[in-house]
Amino acid sequence: MKIVLDGMGGDNAPISTVKGAVDAIKEYSVDLIVTGDKEILEKEFSKYEFDKSKLEIIHTTEVIENEDKPVEAIRKKKDSSMVVGLRLVKEKKADAFISAGNTGALLSGGVFVVGRIKGVDRPCLCPALPNIKKSMTMIADGGANVDCKPINLVQFAGMANIYAKKVLGLESPRVSIANIGAEAGKGNDLVKKSYEEISNLDLNFLGNIEARDVINGETDIIVCDGFTGNMLLKSAEGVAMSVMKIIKETLLSSTKGKIGAMLIKKDMQEIKSFMDYSEYGGAPLLGVNGGVIKAHGSSDAKAIKNAINQGIKFSKGNVVEDIKNFVSEE
Repeated sequence: MKIVLDGMGGDNAPISTVKGAVDAIKEYSVDLIVTGDKEILEKEFSKYEFDKSKLEIIHTTEVIENEDKPVEAIRKKKDSSMVVGLRLVKEKKADAFISAGNTGALLSGGVFVVGRIKGVDRPCLCPALPNIKKSMTMIADGGANVDCKPINLVQFAGMANIYAKKVLGLESPRVSIANIGAEAGKGNDLVKKSYEEISNLDLNFLGNIEARDVINGETDIIVCDGFTGNMLLKSAEGVAMSVMKIIKETLLSSTKGKIGAMLIKKDMQEIKSFMDYSEYGGAPLLGVNGGVIKAHGSSDAKAIKNAINQGIKFSKGNVVEDIKNFVSEE
């Protein structure tokens, strides 16, 4: 098994990508291919002691920047660390590709370079949202597809269910549809038609779920169009950050509060750790013919290491083959 990592992708590359790669090699004994400027990467890797036989660096001359237009960048920057990495997955020279780079470009590259699984109408991006039960809820789709048809939500549900079983280790993932009410029959035409079709799948389908219940851990997978999913994800992230900021400012605004802050410092650190994206690695792009995982743009070494571990589990779990079987049986 080989995992390929975009060595130049992300706000903290190559420092975080290299450190994350080293940590992954040490902890998982995985064979890694890292794409990017070889001179820069070798200099960074030289700072660490690890099994060098587990590492291959493939030199690339271009980098897809965050401000680049996604489709144009994939088509024009063919020797970028992202495109070269995606091509290795397409050519079956690597089992999964990890990147913290330009999200739009990675989504485009997943479709245009790696290619869709036959029968998949649209791939979906599945980020994880922490919930109060100290687990996570997958959002399918988290922003790849703004406008959807019922067939898309049906496939999102099936693909996310496979991933949750094989990678997250959930025996019977709970699947729900994001809606404005929990009752059957509510929502727009997309949700109503999708509800009926998903009900016919062999899934642990709970029906509709309101946004306020997602953070309570009432479901493992929430199915929706990418517009709704991205709004849900960003709103939850914004509320979490704002609440933590308010608590911090309130505690530090008085002597009494500062004393209290000292007493609960460890508890607050645990809460922060639970809400930390780096604990969850990255978001898989499901429906393409290979493993493609999007790490957070500001990923540190820990997040990169965890994303690589996701790639390992993705490959070992035969997720792509299971999705192919699911689509062929529809």
